[in-house]
Amino acid sequence: MKQDHTDPQGRRAFLKTSAAAGVAAALLPGVAAAVAAEPAAGPAQGQVEKKGYRESRHVLDYYRTARF
Repeated sequence: MKQDHTDPQGRRAFLKTSAAAGVAAALLPGVAAAVAAEPAAGPAQGQVEKKGYRESRHVLDYYRTARF
């Protein structure tokens, strides 16, 4: 029998790349929808924006996921 001498590293790299592309394609519509749904940040009319630390939505999400 004749042995197949194809490069296994090339095959593995192709499979890794195609898997990563599939994950990226699956996540892209969700990220785009989340960005479109997010209201524009900024102070409301007549309000002054405070400087310094703020517990914004993404900070609270981080705290929630970092709990033990």
